[in-house]
Amino acid sequence: MDKTKLAQEIHQAAHLTGTFTLRSGIISNEYFDKYLFEANPVLLSEIANAMRHMIPADTEVLAGLEMGGIPIATVLSLQTGITAAFVRKKAKEYGTCKLAEGADVSGKHVCIVEDVVTTGGAIIDGVRELRKLGAMIDTVVCVIQRNNKAEAILAEHGLTLNPLLTMEEILEAVTQKAGETP
Repeated sequence: MDKTKLAQEIHQAAHLTGTFTLRSGIISNEYFDKYLFEANPVLLSEIANAMRHMIPADTEVLAGLEMGGIPIATVLSLQTGITAAFVRKKAKEYGTCKLAEGADVSGKHVCIVEDVVTTGGAIIDGVRELRKLGAMIDTVVCVIQRNNKAEAILAEHGLTLNPLLTMEEILEAVTQKAGETP
């Protein structure tokens, strides 16, 4: 599936209209529910297929951030054969008490996998903790970069952001589709 078609499919799956209270408290008549594209196995497979080339060649572990990065990291792992780790927002307080489940990240080249990046705050927090565990991290891949400032914010922490799509590209693809004649 080409990138424009993929952007259109993601928008079709995840764009909702109605009345929604955003995290900021603002009421909106539109909402982008990223979990809807992640829950669609055909679309998720297409997304991972398009993202495969974005993973650095020296990657030893794909680290999916809780919660949205985990399904993407899992499918990328299946498609590439690279092991996956599932990174919690904070280490669990029982059992193994781990922050990262699955693959060991210590001394490994780790690529962070995320669904949507706005400011990168959750990524920075996760990377900080993974680096304490000995992970070597310099790349983040994501499905959608929502805010164009995210690249600069992550760069301040030694990270390169590689988005499959920007929100602008998705909206442009939808506008293009709307302009097509039947």
